[in-house]
Amino acid sequence: MSFLDKYRNYYLRSRFIFLIDLVLSTASSYLVILTLRLLEKNAFPIGTVAGYFVVSILSTIVLMLVNSTAKIVIRHLTIRDLVPFVIVALGKGVCLAIVMAISGHLGIWMGTTVLADAILTFVLFLAVRLLMILVFDYTNRKINDHAKHQRILVYDNSDKSVAAVVRLQNSDHYKVVGFLHRSSKPDSKVLERLPIFNFDSKEKLERICRANGIRAVLFSRDIDAQNEENGLIKDCHDLGIRTLIVPSLDEFVEGKSLYRPREVRVEDLLGRDEIIISLDEIKANFKGKVVMVTGAAGSIGSELVRQLASFGVSKIILYDNAETPMHNLRLELDDKFKGLDYVPVIGDVRQKPRLERVFTEFHPEVVFHAAAYKHVPLMEENPCEAVLVNVFGSRNVADMCLKYGVEKMVMISTDKAVNPTNIMGCTKRLAEIYVQSLGLAVERGEKEGTTKFVTTRFGNVLGSNGSVIPRFREQIAKGGPVTVTHPDINRFFMTIPEACRLVMEAATKSTGNQIFVFDMGKPVKISDLAKRMIILEGLVPDKDIKIEYTGLRPGEKLYEEVLSDKETTLPAFHERIRIAKVREYPYEEVEKVTDTLETLSRNVEIESMVRLMKRTVPEYKSDNSHFALMDDEMKKKK
Repeated sequence: MSFLDKYRNYYLRSRFIFLIDLVLSTASSYLVILTLRLLEKNAFPIGTVAGYFVVSILSTIVLMLVNSTAKIVIRHLTIRDLVPFVIVALGKGVCLAIVMAISGHLGIWMGTTVLADAILTFVLFLAVRLLMILVFDYTNRKINDHAKHQRILVYDNSDKSVAAVVRLQNSDHYKVVGFLHRSSKPDSKVLERLPIFNFDSKEKLERICRANGIRAVLFSRDIDAQNEENGLIKDCHDLGIRTLIVPSLDEFVEGKSLYRPREVRVEDLLGRDEIIISLDEIKANFKGKVVMVTGAAGSIGSELVRQLASFGVSKIILYDNAETPMHNLRLELDDKFKGLDYVPVIGDVRQKPRLERVFTEFHPEVVFHAAAYKHVPLMEENPCEAVLVNVFGSRNVADMCLKYGVEKMVMISTDKAVNPTNIMGCTKRLAEIYVQSLGLAVERGEKEGTTKFVTTRFGNVLGSNGSVIPRFREQIAKGGPVTVTHPDINRFFMTIPEACRLVMEAATKSTGNQIFVFDMGKPVKISDLAKRMIILEGLVPDKDIKIEYTGLRPGEKLYEEVLSDKETTLPAFHERIRIAKVREYPYEEVEKVTDTLETLSRNVEIESMVRLMKRTVPEYKSDNSHFALMDDEMKKKK
């Protein structure tokens, strides 16, 4: 609570007002006697003065208690409310006159003194209350101004921090008070006419914030927030200070100059340094082209659409079978990208006639294939649908691209395709195999066409639909528990915009028939992620919010594969992108396998279908799944 709040809520209590009025009454008596003694030194003997003060104090106390003057609400003072103060002042004078008369001291000088004392007492009562009203109004304005304009400190004094201050100068919501710098040195410097506050402890931070009415600390860079996760951010949460961050470029609305700091999220703490890509080259590559995105309403697909919308494309074909997400994407595009030429198509990649109609009508030049079933446990329970969408659907899209002369098809794959342990991962690997074998067949002249096929692999993306972070947020909002499958399970994470930028880079630079893998950084323990999210909400893990371990789900890996391992990849055109070294399959062989898999999946012949998947992808070994029995059977046959 700031000093102004304390002034309003504490220092104007009735006991405090009573004490002020008593002091004013006593001061009035003192001033009157002092003034008259200066005029007539012998008018007031010392004994008379002492008795005068005693009567003045006692009569004032009694009269104020009887008239409850201290309980009158000062900020609502009216003329009628002045009556009790007149009674106190005159009553005090009457009491003084009676006592002085009884004691034989009520002469002309004493009568003048009593009258002047009563008048001055009332004037002081009134003057102080008017002053209090003025101070209260001023305080209220300051408090309301604080509520409207949150007083904040900007962390560090980097160029981005200075830029943040400049951008917030005319903000309707925030008032920058100064810079906050981690240092043990005393405060001395000034930057942009604002002080730099140095701190090296939680206690020093608390003193700075209280003295300046600070409500929030703003980070201008993700890296600063990451470095201060267990320092400043934790201390701010303990002190009830908000932690804000400047939005990334990906979050700014296209064509608008919105600059609104937001709360620090776990995604900011898991991110990495900004990826530098050849944006001009990418824009030139897509400018004026008709681009199609399958799975356009999904997490990855919708972000691809957002980025493409700013590249000057001629038209974007949005292809998805999810009606409500497509509707939401349409509303967003209409709001943020006015004038964008796009066509929303409700369709399923499993339906060849629907796909063919789109290709014949719009003739896309570049196709991003992001449509897929991705949830591991669900696909383990529904393997036939996983094959139909992820394998057969990908085949349909690839075949249409080749048939209608698409320049380039970019397939979005997953890290779970590397040494798969579940149905979902194996179906994505089979899709990779089909797309790459088709591209190689074209390259070798075995198939007619000019389409270049590119595949991109990356791990978990932060905040995607149905992923762990939105799930944890929901559980925390409900009061817990937060459920984690295993204490040691870890995953690689990448932001959705970051992943899509790398996809664009790969699509622009690839010469075709390559599987690109992305550098996913360091793995994150899911249990640590849960704890960080709980702490960011100002709560204590396992005290305010419990963490429960539920056991690994069918097909779930404990540790994910490192995609960019130098032993399994080759360098590419970007330090964050490498080319996977994978086995190449003859197209004729792959075509026969996919034909058979389609038949088996449509007939729901699960066992035969999974056995064929394992024979085609020998590195596919089921983990924590009933399909692991087939691995044992195949070992025995060998």
